Amino acid sequence: MTASILHRVTGDGMATVGTVLLVWWLAAIAAGEGAYATFVDVFTLSSGALNPLGWIVGVGLTWSLFQHMASGTRHLVMDTGAAFELKGNRLFAAATFVVSTVLTVLFWLYLGVKA
Repeated sequence: MTASILHRVTGDGMATVGTVLLVWWLAAIAAGEGAYATFVDVFTLSSGALNPLGWIVGVGLTWSLFQHMASGTRHLVMDTGAAFELKGNRLFAAATFVVSTVLTVLFWLYLGVKA
């Protein structure tokens, strides 16, 4: 049940937060260098690295994406009629949390190596 509820929450959260950030970013670009610099300064340090707010938003959106994808895959499999047994269903639901966490860590480690 938690996995299904979190699937809806992550979808709504990505849509809301992602839309607000996209509109803010586009408006900052359109408004000029000063507005864009303000947008960037909210999420980064002077060195260009992410500040704590940037990490929270970045990692949170990344984890939400991977959780939503893993849970969506779970729902797709269940739509075929599989994984309805209680033990298998609980295992599959727990696997969505593990997969999303591992993928998020790997993604940010990859970005850290490239940065």
